[in-house]
Amino acid sequence: MKKYLRLAVALLLVSCGGGENRAPRNLDDACSILEQRPHYLRALRKSEQRWGVPMAVQMAAIYQESKFIGNAKTPHRFALGIIPMGRQSSAYGYSQAIDGTWDDYRDATGKRGARRNQFDDATDFMGWYMNQASGQLGISPYDANNLYLAYHEGLAGYGRGSHNEKAWLLRVAANVGERANLYERQLIACGKN
Repeated sequence: MKKYLRLAVALLLVSCGGGENRAPRNLDDACSILEQRPHYLRALRKSEQRWGVPMAVQMAAIYQESKFIGNAKTPHRFALGIIPMGRQSSAYGYSQAIDGTWDDYRDATGKRGARRNQFDDATDFMGWYMNQASGQLGISPYDANNLYLAYHEGLAGYGRGSHNEKAWLLRVAANVGERANLYERQLIACGKN
């Protein structure tokens, strides 16, 4: 009887949990990430099929935004260096989506129960957003660098060229592009793509 009770409690805890709060090991190896978390592969493929954004592009953006940590949040702000003033933004989860954009996604897709700390929801959101950037701004779905800039700055901000005034952001986006290329080569080599 105790054995069944322990099993029931374990299943209850697993089913109630949100996203994974620890990153997979070896984030520089896409194949290793997907071997450790097979459900990531299913979610990424589903998003790629639905929205046309390659898995490697999504993975590189998730790496940059949250390092694959499901409950990632932005740092706190402080007044006078010591008085807590809340977080820098409402960005949360794997995709670091802010509240308003997440609500837009849920309204547009009808996925009212979607949660930012669930990997499948986060990848679907990312695919949806990058698909919009591709359609509205003419960015190739394979162009991780510019898709990330549009993701970070918002569609309107990217359209205005706000990213061009931020040398640090251009460097970050270039790193996202390089990581997407690395992940793509790795996924091809291990037969996941």
